[in-house]
Amino acid sequence: MTPELEPTTGLRRDSFGIGTFVHGGHSFPALVKPAGDVIDVSRFWPDTHALFDDWRRSFDHLVDLAAHAHEAALDFETVTPLPPLAHPQILGAGGNYRQHVAEMMTHNRFNQHNRRPGESDADFFQRNLELVDARARDGMPFFFTGLHSSLVGARDDIVLPKVGSQHDWELELTCVIGRSERYVAPEAAHELIAGFTVVNDLGSVDTFRRKDVNWGYDWVGKHQPSFKPAGPFVVPAAFVSVDKDLRIQLKLNGETKQDWPVTDMIFSPEQILSYASERVRLLPGDLLLTGSPPGNGALHGRFLRPGDVIESEITGLGRQRNRCRAESAPNALARWRVKGGFAE
Repeated sequence: MTPELEPTTGLRRDSFGIGTFVHGGHSFPALVKPAGDVIDVSRFWPDTHALFDDWRRSFDHLVDLAAHAHEAALDFETVTPLPPLAHPQILGAGGNYRQHVAEMMTHNRFNQHNRRPGESDADFFQRNLELVDARARDGMPFFFTGLHSSLVGARDDIVLPKVGSQHDWELELTCVIGRSERYVAPEAAHELIAGFTVVNDLGSVDTFRRKDVNWGYDWVGKHQPSFKPAGPFVVPAAFVSVDKDLRIQLKLNGETKQDWPVTDMIFSPEQILSYASERVRLLPGDLLLTGSPPGNGALHGRFLRPGDVIESEITGLGRQRNRCRAESAPNALARWRVKGGFAE
């Protein structure tokens, strides 16, 4: 049964959010109640990084504040959300939705050499789906690292840069890490997850492929300024069930482009975190983006343009609304050009 959500915040009525906001020129960490009360908690934690550094105690305190706080509250619609965390490490899972990966394998021009003579799209897709399922059984997760300088708030503008022209969206369920640990088993990795938030993992896809280096890929086009709208808040994991009722939804200028359940993941958040704990040092407050479902711009043949408005949400985790605008640097010249899908 789809949970009932509050219209103002998009939160479930039995939950709350934790975020960073600006009001009257002052930024502060805050607890957000479902109906829209925003309670400044800076007298307990200087910022959200301090809050997640001691997550177990912080969560108990937040539960008590949510039930009994008498501080004067601000209205959610009158504050400006910043990224919930200012400087997290960012890990992005790639190729992690079954339908999306099989679609990309079927339609990507770089994969057409694997198509059999006369093979239809439907048959090629089915064969690619079988390869995806084999990877789920026998393969490993994949992730890349990101830059916190690409983060912006849930209502901020997205700045379309001068480098590249195929600026694409990918809305993703994102885990917020609550503790640092190495070599965690998948069945224990849920203990690392403090909460969940929303991140749009934008990228200039025509800058991704390189012919001048032998590994052929360049992910820096995912980390331009403003390419990671995050928030508006983090919802504690105790209030979130990663099941069929959790849907990723994105609209471009009012038209639905992504609408998919998170249950189509190839590797679960716990599997990705277990893998990550063997490769890197996870820190409290880190963000793990768990991949995007089908419906990105490359699939639709439509990329972002100045004036576009993206409205997005994940069930119970709040909503984003971001307007796209061109980068305002009239005298700047992008000297490293992108031509024909390759960086020259």
